[in-house]
Amino acid sequence: MSRSLGSTDLKRLHREWRRRAEGRVAVLLDSVATPYNVGAILRTAAALRVDDVFVCGQTADEHASGTQKTALGSQRFVTVRRFDAPADAAVAVRDAGYRLVAVELAEGAVPIHEVDLTGDVCLGVGHEDRGLSAAILDRADQVAFIPQLGRIGSLNVATAASIALYEARRQGWPAP
Repeated sequence: MSRSLGSTDLKRLHREWRRRAEGRVAVLLDSVATPYNVGAILRTAAALRVDDVFVCGQTADEHASGTQKTALGSQRFVTVRRFDAPADAAVAVRDAGYRLVAVELAEGAVPIHEVDLTGDVCLGVGHEDRGLSAAILDRADQVAFIPQLGRIGSLNVATAASIALYEARRQGWPAP
């Protein structure tokens, strides 16, 4: 019979997986407007050891009360870099040594599980209604989408970011 892990056992479990994670992962938020979405993405970023969070456009402030409520203090575990213009954020992503993969329902997008997300990769997600800006899409090394089997055509941006970040980390783990 299984039981929930206690605090010490959780630390051991996570330490083992941290050692197995290769490559750097970053996320770019392009005009993600809702503070609760930003907070959820920051919390996921901290949980998956995202090295950098690039924020641009009209993205909600990481210090806003709604962001803080959802992030539950996890902002202290990620490095947030803020830019006014999406193009400047894309340049900073490259300058930091990342490949930029846009996560978007766009023409020419490839299913995310078919995209090589190993090495140093930054995943870009965009506004809740409009998606990623043309400035980010034009500068992306690749565009990926998350295949969906149900009758709903899109995901909440925080959910999409979580799935994409997990896929990047999963691909970086060595085979058993």
